[in-house]
Amino acid sequence: MILLRNFFLLALSCLYLRAAAQQFPLPQAAISNDNALHAAMPLLANKILSRLKPDEDTWTYLSQLLMVQLTAKKYAAALQTIQQYRKAFAQNDPEIAGIKFIQYETYVRAMLNKAPFEQAFRQAFTTSLQRLHQGNRFDLDNWYSPDVAFLTADFRRQLAQQQGKDSISLQDAISLCKRYIAWQLLLPIARLAKPLLAAENKERYLINDSVLVKTRDGAMVSAIVVRPKGQQHPLPVIFFFTIYTEAKNLCIAKEAADKGFVGVVANTRGKRLSNDTPVPYEHDGNDAWDVLDWISHQSWCNGKIGMYGGSYVGFTQWAAVKHGVHPALKTIVPSAAVVPGFDVPKENNVYLSFVYPWIPYVTNNKFLDNVTYYDQQRWRGMQFRWYHSGAAYRTLDSTDGQPNPVFQRWLEHPAYDQYWQNMTTYREDFSRIHIPVLSTTGYFDGAQIGAMYYLREHYRYNSAADHYLVIGPFDHLGCQHVPAPYLNGYKTDAVAHLSIHQLIYQWFDYILKGGKKPALLQDKINYQVMGTNQWKHVSSLEKMNNDTLTFYLDQQRLSLQPPVSTGFVSRQVDLSDRAGGFTSNYILSRLITSDINTSNGSVFVSEPFTQAVNINGSFLGRLQAVVNKKDVDIGIDLYEQLPDGRYFQLSYYLGRASYAADPEKRQLLVPGAVSTISFSNTRMISKKISKGSRLVVVININKNPFEEINYGSGKKVSEETVADAGEPVHIQWRNDSFIRIPAWKD
Repeated sequence: MILLRNFFLLALSCLYLRAAAQQFPLPQAAISNDNALHAAMPLLANKILSRLKPDEDTWTYLSQLLMVQLTAKKYAAALQTIQQYRKAFAQNDPEIAGIKFIQYETYVRAMLNKAPFEQAFRQAFTTSLQRLHQGNRFDLDNWYSPDVAFLTADFRRQLAQQQGKDSISLQDAISLCKRYIAWQLLLPIARLAKPLLAAENKERYLINDSVLVKTRDGAMVSAIVVRPKGQQHPLPVIFFFTIYTEAKNLCIAKEAADKGFVGVVANTRGKRLSNDTPVPYEHDGNDAWDVLDWISHQSWCNGKIGMYGGSYVGFTQWAAVKHGVHPALKTIVPSAAVVPGFDVPKENNVYLSFVYPWIPYVTNNKFLDNVTYYDQQRWRGMQFRWYHSGAAYRTLDSTDGQPNPVFQRWLEHPAYDQYWQNMTTYREDFSRIHIPVLSTTGYFDGAQIGAMYYLREHYRYNSAADHYLVIGPFDHLGCQHVPAPYLNGYKTDAVAHLSIHQLIYQWFDYILKGGKKPALLQDKINYQVMGTNQWKHVSSLEKMNNDTLTFYLDQQRLSLQPPVSTGFVSRQVDLSDRAGGFTSNYILSRLITSDINTSNGSVFVSEPFTQAVNINGSFLGRLQAVVNKKDVDIGIDLYEQLPDGRYFQLSYYLGRASYAADPEKRQLLVPGAVSTISFSNTRMISKKISKGSRLVVVININKNPFEEINYGSGKKVSEETVADAGEPVHIQWRNDSFIRIPAWKD
């Protein structure tokens, strides 16, 4: 679900646009006539090819180049680009690299063959297959199984945006080529590959893709079981429990079989073959436990089960152990694990609108509604219409024109109350978890707050917890699979170029088969210090630091000295004004930028550092504020201002003042009185801060189309309208307010 948030933000920010100002002709006839389109696209692609130049972001550059070459019908060149991409990817994961773009490799080889195409395709498929090995062969179905309805809608939507235009920008043209090739090629490729894949799967695996497991309350859970062909004795099992029903689920189970396990992938009730109604989160814990129990009684299971997966699938693992660990479950490996009610669909009790379209995505049908989910214009339009209308937040579904009962049910629980607590591990639940746990997340993972919540609470309620953490400069997908070496404009250190996915299977070999412990896990907390090309390993989060930097918010300065007299910095924000800029409390699409968003914000800047220092951990603070409202939503952005004046985003916070003391109980502010607003639930980072750099803090009043707007009336925020805004928010930050940043000084 984190993906769509990034999708919106990328559309609203400066992207990877090395030459966005360049324009290329695209005749209007191509918009409405497919014959004209097929004639125009190769001409457009050939013009683009002369403008594409190698870039530091090698993966992005080569994948874009490939799509343009395919559109231009430069097949020999495309084959070379596929090999170059695999070589670059192999620096992070040599095992999986060889299968990248295999569907296009097969097509290109067939096109370069003189034989009739279908015959040439079969030959090319065999050739491509022979080049694979045990470590990547499992993933074939994923590359050859497109969602044709989505690819068609996706291409047509972008093409329609060119209506009335006589030219197209470079970045839009590259994107159009990518969508055109997917729309044109993947359906015929999939049709020809289908019987070949079936034969391959039959030869190598024992597959049962029609399993239905009955739960204790009578619901049915759909599952896939894959065993190695010729299995002679019971094996440990890898179990993946997900709401996402897609082709790659078969590949997930096949990979487990290839690695000497039995693979089981089960779906949330109501998905795939289950006739129940799909509901996110609410039943997954009990249902996952029931599937674990079913697995443990199968003749092919040796009594040892491990679970893994990221984001929602990270949550399902923690939900499965809420009421106690099943005796057969020996380990969980949650990556980027979300906590419902805590970091989705709200963060520090501020509802996040990017989650809204995720609900129809996973509940509209038995599989995934990609056509609806990736309709950026629909969701962006909905958010901006709501924002400019000033309507209550709970009217989002009427603004969209489709009822959304799950969304409405969520809004009934603005606190982190029992409704949310019942979904996953909470407080004393953690005390009963004694199995080994490996958690992975990233400094730029949108779900990091959830992943760190599980880690901290596990150690809080179980001091003897056997819980490992791996964290580095990874985003939401990178911390689950293979981190990109170039992230949001930042080139990561070489030691961060690794495969999280391979690490996970090394862990399974260690726990379930008695293999060697993964080399990276030298202690419980394993973190990469950005800018040092080093991993560090300590026994606890507290051991990451030997110092704390306390900065007071004193007259636009971050001062290391407490103030000698009381002073204030004032800020006024008209929440009814829709003409001004928005706040931006989220991971930026460019981590390094020449300017920052200070809309609705007060800026505080430190003196330059006289020596380098490592910031390790999550910043926290205490704000002393006088507010003329009963409540306010606050955003805090933390940056390093580099010696050359550019800014590097380090962390951010978004939260509701009335829940600062306790996320489970709302405590309204007293207008005009000094209020203490403490915060700690921020994103962790480890980075070397250069000598000569400064720290910059921007504190803003949250107001944008992408989150709930708190007008401060004290009413239920989802029911407030712009009529509740009244006079502008007037806030005074007292100068004994401070932020604390954990650090390591040599």
